[in-house]
Amino acid sequence: MIRLVLFDIDGTLVHTGGAGVKAFAQVFAEEFGAREGLEKLKFAGRTDVSIVREFFHCHKIVDAPENFARFFERYVFWLDYILAHSHTEACPGIWEFIAGLQTASKPPLLGLLTGNIRLGAEIKLRHFDLWKKFETGAFADDREDRDEIAAVAKQRGSRVLGRNLRGEEVLVIGDTPLDIRCGRAIGAKVLAVATGGATLEELKQHAPDWAVKDLRAVKAAEICL
Repeated sequence: MIRLVLFDIDGTLVHTGGAGVKAFAQVFAEEFGAREGLEKLKFAGRTDVSIVREFFHCHKIVDAPENFARFFERYVFWLDYILAHSHTEACPGIWEFIAGLQTASKPPLLGLLTGNIRLGAEIKLRHFDLWKKFETGAFADDREDRDEIAAVAKQRGSRVLGRNLRGEEVLVIGDTPLDIRCGRAIGAKVLAVATGGATLEELKQHAPDWAVKDLRAVKAAEICL
């Protein structure tokens, strides 16, 4: 039985109208005078920290702690501002799927497994009134590598539940091959949804336990037995 469900955010729970990418661009230009090359970066399935580090390297900006702190201090300001002026929407079926998890006979713990920094995740999900749905999680503040973030999320879920979870008791839900990979890194089951960074056929090639067009195509009870 699934005891912990870990959700990715961008492309899995919500679409922010590109607010995160726009906020990245604004801060790079405003704070570091770097205006070129953002279009070459891949965002889907990545961590915020790894994206910033790659951009710093491209522009020969020292990837020192003070520069990361400077970047993210301004990033959360611009993310909040741009979100308020963007066309945003929750991914199809997400509210119903979460409700199905919460009303199960033995509801699992709901958490986040995301490449967003924690405050960025909170800003995005509060915009949709979704932040309160999650009791635990792990973020780019915890680790730069997505697979290591997954391990932290599993550990925290275990701590909340008061016992060490086996991999098969954890479900990771995400929209990219990297989400599938990080789920496998902790031995979790994986539900892939084609609502963001990859097509359904691309996701199936990475052999998740389930692959669906969106969360309207599956019931929580079918997954969490």
